[in-house]
Amino acid sequence: PDTQFQNSLHQRRTLNHGGGLQRPYGAHSDSTEGHDEDDEIYEGEYQGIPRNDSVEKADRQVDGDQEELAQQYETILQECGHGRFQWTLYFVLGLALMADGVEIFVVGFVLPSAEKDMCLSEPNKGMLGLIVYLGMMVGAFVWGGLADRIGRRQTLLISLSINSVFAFFSSFVQGYSSFLFCRLLSGVGIGGSIPIVFSYYSEFLAQEKRGEHLSWLCMFWMIGGIYAAAMAWAIIPHYGWSFQMGSAYQFHSWRVFVLVCAFPSVAAIAALTTMPESPRFFLENGKHDEAWMILKQVHDTNMRAKGYPERVFSVTTIKTVKQMDELVDMGGEATAWHQRWRIKLTNLFHQVEYDKHATPNYMHFPTHPMICPSALFHVLWLSAFSYYGLTVWFPDMIKYLQKQEYSSRTKVFIKEKVEHVTFNFTLENQIHRNGEYFNNKFLNMKMKSMVFEDSLFEECYFEDITSSNTFFKNCTFISTLFYNTDLFKYRLINSKLINSTFLHNKEGCMLDFSDENNAYMIYFVSFLGTLAVLPGNIVSALLMDKIGRLRMLAGSSVISCVSCFFLSFGNSESAMIALLCLFGGISIASWNALDVLTVELYPSDKRTTAFGFLNALCKLAAVLGISIFQSFVGITKAVPILFASGALAVGSFLALKLPETRGQVLQ
Repeated sequence: PDTQFQNSLHQRRTLNHGGGLQRPYGAHSDSTEGHDEDDEIYEGEYQGIPRNDSVEKADRQVDGDQEELAQQYETILQECGHGRFQWTLYFVLGLALMADGVEIFVVGFVLPSAEKDMCLSEPNKGMLGLIVYLGMMVGAFVWGGLADRIGRRQTLLISLSINSVFAFFSSFVQGYSSFLFCRLLSGVGIGGSIPIVFSYYSEFLAQEKRGEHLSWLCMFWMIGGIYAAAMAWAIIPHYGWSFQMGSAYQFHSWRVFVLVCAFPSVAAIAALTTMPESPRFFLENGKHDEAWMILKQVHDTNMRAKGYPERVFSVTTIKTVKQMDELVDMGGEATAWHQRWRIKLTNLFHQVEYDKHATPNYMHFPTHPMICPSALFHVLWLSAFSYYGLTVWFPDMIKYLQKQEYSSRTKVFIKEKVEHVTFNFTLENQIHRNGEYFNNKFLNMKMKSMVFEDSLFEECYFEDITSSNTFFKNCTFISTLFYNTDLFKYRLINSKLINSTFLHNKEGCMLDFSDENNAYMIYFVSFLGTLAVLPGNIVSALLMDKIGRLRMLAGSSVISCVSCFFLSFGNSESAMIALLCLFGGISIASWNALDVLTVELYPSDKRTTAFGFLNALCKLAAVLGISIFQSFVGITKAVPILFASGALAVGSFLALKLPETRGQVLQ
């Protein structure tokens, strides 16, 4: 009842020690009566310029407060239980993680169409494929640091909003540069989802539930991949879903797909507005009352769902960590105000606080007995380049095998002579050498993978021609007319034009749908690859809290390393697809364990900063891995296999050097 709630709130404020706490809805306790918010002081606060022993004493006091808070917070979560509130938050944050999974696949799915629509060269295509990872790298670093300063929920809302806005714009912009810019900023926005989502959710989970339910949360990344593949399969091949306004503006079906891929992010924003901030973040920042009310909300929501609405939230006092800039007053009201805001702004925009050894705090683990040296963890995250490299190398190898098989069926015609013939049907996968064509008509037809070499075309007529991968090499055209064709001069390599004319050329780069079967295969392979993650995700979630994070991480890395050696036997399309599914199903367990470890190794006031920095390293590794592995497609399998196996072996070895966090309270 309301009376009981008010009495409990009054008792909690009276018992709470330390004072100087912000009061919601304009309320205040006796300890702060007559003081402005900026004038609040803690009992026992040292006045004046601090000496070294004062600072060290303050450090010890903060460390003790944080340890006490961690133990008490775990006890409170035990009382709140695990129920409807956590499951609601699970699906809300799952949408944000799903948006991250979708973002990874968008460019890869639209590239076959967008490259023709925007006249992309090979370097431009490569940059478009990497730009999302570069954006996510920046976003992970920026949003991770910001979430430790202004809150998990607020930062996630901002980052998802940026992702949604620029994903929407990228669907409509026409030029390559503007599309590249929009996808970059879209990646910057979504880059904050992984470090914030896992940190946010972990702060509502008790220790016996944390490993399992964080692993269940990883499943939404797989759902995002399946969603992207299914939407691409359903939308992009529908060429009729297009319109254009003259030759300047074209909106093809792949743009509809880009628009649909923004839906998970928009849905996550709408759902997240109904959820509260992390109470652990409030406590770390001295906001005792706000944290208490959120924890009471969690408790009451779960108890009502379990059929115990009468059960009262018994917590009346929660330990509050005193902030260093509040513990030490540099003297004088104006000076103290200036000092506090200088520290806050510095932390907000730079997130670099230097310790007595002048080392940035996000570059090392806190000096805690359970925390390992940072170098091991950094290398472990960098070893992710093997995963990203292989996941890109697999589809490229499949496309290479398809191309090889297609080339094996190429028909070759030598020294043929054709006169007075009308061609009005599709010509595909042929090579014509030293041919002579006199007074022939090529009308309303498609040319797919056609090559004419050292041939003569005299008094020929080309009209309404749509071509793909078609070239004329060392050919001669005499008195030939090209009307409404896409046979631009760049398709005529070292060819001679004598009294020949091009009229009403098709403007721009026409969409190339000649490889629609290959496009279907790309969507199908990605769908199978993400679906294969499901068994590994289920197994890792069920065993994470039973066998521990380190065994899960090391074991999955070892098995993934062994599976890499089977790649040498993948000489067919079906074999490569099977190996892709095997690798994805095994490696997901190590990803889940790595995410859980990262959340549990860092203290709450640095958790998203550290996670964001490590995730930025991971995206940097992705850029390196993709660049390295793609360069060896069709050349050799040995180098990619060696790189991937070596990185996974190093990862499994380093995993054994990390501290086990199973059963530990969230620091």
